[in-house]
Amino acid sequence: MKYYSLLDLAPIIEGGDAALAFRNSLDLARHAEAWGYHRYWLAEHHNIPGIASAATSVVIAHVAGGTKSIRVGSGGVMLPNHAPLAIAEQFGTLESLFPGRIDLGLGRAPGSDQLTARAMRRNLGSDGDTFPQDVLELQSYFEPAEPNQRLRAVPGAGLEVPLYLLGSSDFSARLAAELGLPFAFASHFAPQYLDLALQLYRQNFKPSAQLATPHAMVGVGVFAADSDAEARRLFTSSQLQFLNLIRGHPSALPPPIEDMDGHWSRAEQAAVAERTRCSAVGSAETVRRRLGELLEETQADEIIATAQIYDHAARLHSFAIAAEALREFVRREAFA
Repeated sequence: MKYYSLLDLAPIIEGGDAALAFRNSLDLARHAEAWGYHRYWLAEHHNIPGIASAATSVVIAHVAGGTKSIRVGSGGVMLPNHAPLAIAEQFGTLESLFPGRIDLGLGRAPGSDQLTARAMRRNLGSDGDTFPQDVLELQSYFEPAEPNQRLRAVPGAGLEVPLYLLGSSDFSARLAAELGLPFAFASHFAPQYLDLALQLYRQNFKPSAQLATPHAMVGVGVFAADSDAEARRLFTSSQLQFLNLIRGHPSALPPPIEDMDGHWSRAEQAAVAERTRCSAVGSAETVRRRLGELLEETQADEIIATAQIYDHAARLHSFAIAAEALREFVRREAFA
């Protein structure tokens, strides 16, 4: 493993609001920078009461402006929701404001339900089927402008904004391999095709101007505390939020409870357990051991840790514990 990074869903907690979520995100980013996290990503979601980062590029500017060195970017922008030129201009603006620190991670999912997707894409005429063409178009806007070129991204043209493809199936894995781009798998909520996607990505990778060898990134939920019991209690907030999503009622992030028994059926418990299979929940030692297992299984070049934890201080503590464990794995790799 070369790097460890952080994915923030800018959680809106029960009893809180988006303003609080944004203050907490900036505070977390400043701590993450001090703890050695390589990059800090925010994700585009819409019409979901528990996630505040819908205007992803705006929140990226908020975080990048309040930090000094950590890379900041999207994990990801759902490209079919947008005209590629608009995204090139947004991230060209970010790169101009914060040179050498901006990442552009791209996904092809709607980032919400189909009703919201139709509202987002009303005048674009775009969907997931055009994603490969949209990525190529977006790439073209970052190339140096030719003389007399009539259409260009201003700012954007000639700027080195690295692209990353995100996915939860084999589609983006194959496309990332074909285009020679880094690939991030959303195993923190959809681990079913993790092994297959990584295998296809590595087997089919073609070097590019951006990347000479494959770079596989794996999302991991991390819920760490001073004891296994406390970590399991913190984890219930995320479990409850997944449960509400499965039931078709997305919610703000609820406070933790002592026990999930009686809150779900056996089928729902199994569904939530499958979605959160790539998680490390427990004390520092338990989390270190579980992260080691996931690294051994995936041979990931980069771990992206994420956590929906209700209490901000507990969330900070969890990411601090995770950083200590992940630093150890990076040091081992450096001296291997």
